[in-house]
Amino acid sequence: MARDTKAGDGRSDEELRTHYLVESELAARLRNATREERRHLYRTVYDELFKRVPLHPNLTRTTSTEAIQAEAAGQLRLLRRFLSPEQTFLELGAGDCALSFAVAPLVKKVYAVDVSSAISPNSVPPPNFQLILFDGFHIELPANSIDLAYSNQVLEHIHPDDALEQLQNVHRVLAPGGRYVCITPNRLDGPHDISRHFTAEATGFHLREYTFGEASGLFRRAGFSRTSAFCGVKGRFFRVPVPLLKSCETLLDALPRPLRKVLTNNLAVRLFMPIRLVATK
Repeated sequence: MARDTKAGDGRSDEELRTHYLVESELAARLRNATREERRHLYRTVYDELFKRVPLHPNLTRTTSTEAIQAEAAGQLRLLRRFLSPEQTFLELGAGDCALSFAVAPLVKKVYAVDVSSAISPNSVPPPNFQLILFDGFHIELPANSIDLAYSNQVLEHIHPDDALEQLQNVHRVLAPGGRYVCITPNRLDGPHDISRHFTAEATGFHLREYTFGEASGLFRRAGFSRTSAFCGVKGRFFRVPVPLLKSCETLLDALPRPLRKVLTNNLAVRLFMPIRLVATK
C-alpha cells in the first residue's frame, strides 16, 4: 500500500481518512450534545477515538523523556517573563504535567487542572504540586487565589458554548492583576486538526479555532480588563499590539482561501499566526 505523505506520520491515505471520519463523527456528537452531556463526553470521546483509531499518532508516537523536557523548556521561554518565586501557578489542560513540573521550582505553588490524570506512574511530583481533576467547566480553587494561569492548545478543544464559561472560571480564580497566558492555533492558517487534510474548516476535535481578534473579544467578555499578544519563533518573542494583529487578520480573512494559504505559509507571516494572548484580570 502506498504511504501517505500528507500526514507526516507514515500513515496511508486510507488510514488517515479512517481517522478523519471517526474523529469527525465523535466531534459532531460533542458539538450536538447538551451542556450536561458534555460534562462527561469531553473525556469519553477521546477514549473512544483511541479505541477506534489504534494508529492514532498519540498512541504510536514514541516520545523520550528528553523530548518531553525539551517541549516544556520551549514553553518556559515565553512563560519565564511572567513568573516569580512568590506566585501561585495554574496550568489548565495540563496533560502529562511536564510543564507544571518544570515550573514548580520557579514558583511557590503549582496547580495542574485536567479532565483526567495522564501523569506517568514513574513520575515523582514536586512537593509544591497538586493535580486537580475537573469537568471542563468549574475549577475547584478559591476565588482570587492564582497569580498566573496558563494553557497551551486547550481553547480550540472546548465547545464554543462552554468557552466563555471556562474563561469566566479562570477569571474567578485569578487574583486582581493576575494574568492568563493562552496559546491556541489561528483559524486563518488552519484547520489544525485531522480535518486539515480534507476540509477548509476544522471539523474534528478542534471544535472552534479563533483569530487574535475573536479570542481577544472572548477574553474581554469573560471579564478580563485587557489583552496583549506575543509573536515570535524559536524562543524569541516580542509584544505586538492586538489592534494591529486584528487589522492584519481582517485583510487576510478577506482573501480567497488559496491566496491566504500561500501567504500564511510564508515564514515572515507565520511568525504572527499562532495565538499567544496574555489576558489581565
